[in-house]
Amino acid sequence: MTTPSTTAAATRTASASGSGAEQAKLSLGSRIAARAGGGVMRVFLILVGLFWLMPTIGLLLSSLRSGEEIAATGWWKVFTAPSQLTFDNYSRLLDNSTITHSLLSTVMITVPATVLVVVIGSLAGYAFAWMDFPGRDWWFLLVVGLLVVPVQVALIPVSKLFGEIGIFETTFGVILFHTAFGLPFAIFLLRNFFAEIPRELLEAARLDGAGEIRLFTRVVMPLGGPAIASLGIFQFLWVWNDMLVALIFADSDSPPITVALQQQVRQFGNNIDVLAPGAFVSMVIPLAVFFAFQRQFVSGVMAGAVK
Repeated sequence: MTTPSTTAAATRTASASGSGAEQAKLSLGSRIAARAGGGVMRVFLILVGLFWLMPTIGLLLSSLRSGEEIAATGWWKVFTAPSQLTFDNYSRLLDNSTITHSLLSTVMITVPATVLVVVIGSLAGYAFAWMDFPGRDWWFLLVVGLLVVPVQVALIPVSKLFGEIGIFETTFGVILFHTAFGLPFAIFLLRNFFAEIPRELLEAARLDGAGEIRLFTRVVMPLGGPAIASLGIFQFLWVWNDMLVALIFADSDSPPITVALQQQVRQFGNNIDVLAPGAFVSMVIPLAVFFAFQRQFVSGVMAGAVK
């Protein structure tokens, strides 16, 4: 004999089994959609990456062709005539003293300007974040205000100042200019990053007898590694690819690579067999730096986004 309770239990069991089957069906469909969406997205990202790398690939292939072939056809003709590829252009590039010296000058400008900005910006960022001194907030507002000052505004007055103190058209003058204009962003970035470090961690280190210098080097710097790496990449790319400041303040006898390539265009209009490999070398070095520190860069960007 069937009782009402038995009937209700059977109904609940049937509905539960039906809902379970429906959930299983939905989960299977959702899994298929997720896999299809992931595959489509992966293909899309690969296509975007190839499209982004296309100018670099084109410049690389052009640097491996002769000047006559570059003037006659596009770089994609290499795929139908691979015999065009040759390393003679790079041999001429190494024999071009202007380009080789400009690469050395670029390194001598970029490395000190990047190191100085990272070191001074880290110290100032820590001071603004965790040290008390008179007018700290007002000084930080001044630093933030300097972010909106364009480089072009300072070219004429700084040129006069550098001329009076005797560092105009010198490597030191270019380094000093890049350092001065890179510090506001560096201080702003690192101060905001260091301020997110838990106060309890710093107080525990102080209770253990750590002074400010030890606290900065042993606690703050390791925790701020991603942000410091991101800052270093930004500063390196900005200084390496700069042409305006180098064109005005650099020594005309030993210009950076950007100015040297521009001078090659002005003096030798058809000197493409030197310009192509020189442009590729000047571009591949910052790309190598970026890919070498991409993990730290992504970690710094994600940490800043989460915070």
